[in-house]
Amino acid sequence: MSTITIAQNSAHPLTVSRLGYGTMRLTGPDIWGEPADRPQALAILKKAIESGVNFLDTADYYGEDVTNRLIAEALHPYPADLVICTKVGATRKPDKSWVPFNTPENLRTSIENNLRTLRQEQIQLVHLRLMGHGPVPFEEQLDALFELQREGKILHLGLSNVSRAELETGLAMGAIATVENMYGHGQRTTLATPYGESRGGEEVLDLCEAHGIPLIPYFSLVHSLPKADTRIAEIAKKHNASEAQINLAWLLHKSPWLLPIPGTSSLAHFEENRKGADVRLSTQDMAFLN
Repeated sequence: MSTITIAQNSAHPLTVSRLGYGTMRLTGPDIWGEPADRPQALAILKKAIESGVNFLDTADYYGEDVTNRLIAEALHPYPADLVICTKVGATRKPDKSWVPFNTPENLRTSIENNLRTLRQEQIQLVHLRLMGHGPVPFEEQLDALFELQREGKILHLGLSNVSRAELETGLAMGAIATVENMYGHGQRTTLATPYGESRGGEEVLDLCEAHGIPLIPYFSLVHSLPKADTRIAEIAKKHNASEAQINLAWLLHKSPWLLPIPGTSSLAHFEENRKGADVRLSTQDMAFLN
């Protein structure tokens, strides 16, 4: 599997395999509570490491705290090359709604909680998850995390669900290591959001490439292609692969700066997704899919 380097120009670059694993689906229904099959959830995490996956995406508001605790239970003490990326800026209410949690005090609380549940002294990569326009300005949120980075609680900082303008602002404020936005073959165009600016992968990919910043697509396997669009299915048939594998292969071929993190709660689906990295798409295949 090919690799990608996070924060390549820093004093502490992190090189990881280009297919990571997103842990969100390891929780219960509605991303809430314990997994239906806890042994399988732990087995997936262990299998990921055994398979050469060394980038895990999590958040303390998955569950809540469920994925962090599963990661620690399955993998601690962690392999030296494992990178665990978490997100802050949001929380969950008892009604399972997602709400901002992004004052400087909130963000500090989240970082301390992630350190505790992941059993770490420093978090290698933290994404500030933007939750729309609210009372706390974006710059104030990011500055609070830069302060925590200066304190040594965070190694590298990234942005999630970010618009192009916000990414440009972030880059002017300090080192942005990664970006995590929704992106896949079926959702490349501008995303409709409740707060205006588009926050997909297509809108920021060229900026990430220009700055050597890995773009981490989430929800990359969401099937939102028009029903008349059968291109993925045709290429899947040609390669004797699943449509999910072709979606992942498309991302890996689209740009060397893309780091997909497909998630699943099924060990069989994990194996299927992992093999998507082995699919080799020709120039003609990519032209057809594009």
